[in-house]
Amino acid sequence: MPNFPISREKAIELLKKYNSDEKNFIHYFESEAIMKELALKLGENAEYWAMLGLLHDIDWEITKQNIVEHLTKAPEILKNASFDKEFIEIVLSHGYSFEELPKLKDKKRTKKVEYALAASETLTGLIHAYALMREGKISDMDAKGLMKKYKDKRFAAGCDREIIKEIENLGISLEDFFGIGIEGIKKIKGVIGLR
Repeated sequence: MPNFPISREKAIELLKKYNSDEKNFIHYFESEAIMKELALKLGENAEYWAMLGLLHDIDWEITKQNIVEHLTKAPEILKNASFDKEFIEIVLSHGYSFEELPKLKDKKRTKKVEYALAASETLTGLIHAYALMREGKISDMDAKGLMKKYKDKRFAAGCDREIIKEIENLGISLEDFFGIGIEGIKKIKGVIGLR
């Protein structure tokens, strides 16, 4: 995996240039945490995977008013920050197959890291919603409890269960993935207002 053109601190500055909503930063930090934890478990480059999680939605706030533009500004922003073509392509891959994104809807994820990013950033919604239901407590959350919430389609209905399930393409069971995701987010709970 290549070296990074910028540090994590600079990446956060870059995010802040285009994003200001605290809720979105919670999602970025949670995505980063899950990707990092997953990489550690799989023996992948943890810094690289974490950076993908951190920056995957960099253009969200400047495109959310017109959803078809989501991920159309990201390539230029990342390229100007000296990220390479491969990194940018992986970022774009989390938008593959979304009907709302005309340029990406016919593409399919094929790489391990692409499945990981899509599943991880989607899992954040499920974990965070469950933590809020538990009055912001994640410290004693377990995979079994999260699995029950996953199976209840009415809970966090906006979380695409099929995308989370793509983690199985990495040879990881859903329950193991939930454990990894919870573990990753526990490590940053103070930063994102959980306990």
